[in-house]
Amino acid sequence: MNNLHVKADYNLCEANGICVGIDPEVFELDDDDNLQILRPQVTPENRPRIQQAVDSCPRAALSIDPGIDPGNEG
Repeated sequence: MNNLHVKADYNLCEANGICVGIDPEVFELDDDDNLQILRPQVTPENRPRIQQAVDSCPRAALSIDPGIDPGNEG
């Protein structure tokens, strides 16, 4: 089963907020200007916006990963 999710490389992220502008339901900058991913799961409905955010990130800090089923982490 495909369990795609968006993730951020916080070592690359400069919190410039382009992703927040593209999809504020998924991405948010907190009070300290740190990126928060509010809804990491990629769905057919949000995938176009998440893909746009990934493609628009100037530091290439965002990616879509197949993910690991939390019940199977070892």
